[in-house]
Amino acid sequence: MTENVASPPAAGADTRPGLFKALALAGETIANVRPDQYGAASPCPEYDAEKLVRHLIAVVRRMTVAASGGNPFTVELFADEVPAADWGTAWKDGVRDAEAAWSKPGMLGTMCQLGFTTLPGVAAAVAYTTEVTIHTWDLAKATGQQPAWDPAVLAPSLGAMRFAVPATPRTAPVPFGPVVEVPADAPPIDQLVAWYGRRP
Repeated sequence: MTENVASPPAAGADTRPGLFKALALAGETIANVRPDQYGAASPCPEYDAEKLVRHLIAVVRRMTVAASGGNPFTVELFADEVPAADWGTAWKDGVRDAEAAWSKPGMLGTMCQLGFTTLPGVAAAVAYTTEVTIHTWDLAKATGQQPAWDPAVLAPSLGAMRFAVPATPRTAPVPFGPVVEVPADAPPIDQLVAWYGRRP
């Protein structure tokens, strides 16, 4: 594994552009899922391709709630009410609302509830970037896609991953398996997903 220094975002950093780019890449990946791939298995245990799409739609909705001072866990884990034919519209609507909420003045310093912890917006944006990126990778693996990963988007997640989720313990409520060892020169996306228990 690479020896990135585990740390929260640097003072004065605006971590939202990376989040918005991660959402854009997730949207492209969702749009490329074919109906015959809905049941495809993914590296995320118990999540096939369809469940991943429905979860990503739920995540972007949770982002809006968190940025608005609410509890994101009030949003269901999966957007099961959305017909597959409407995934694209639901995703675009969710991203529009999330970007509006996260673009508010002072958002970087606003405390956001993220389930089991509370973080300032500057760090919460990195947490959501990481979650969206990992599930985009899961979906891409399930459906045979090769997204164009942006190193600049991955950098904050890589820098914070040991700080955010230590190697041990990996028991409840931490929803990740053991760290998977990868070469020090592995691509950044491989380093990131491996830290969160995926095998690149």
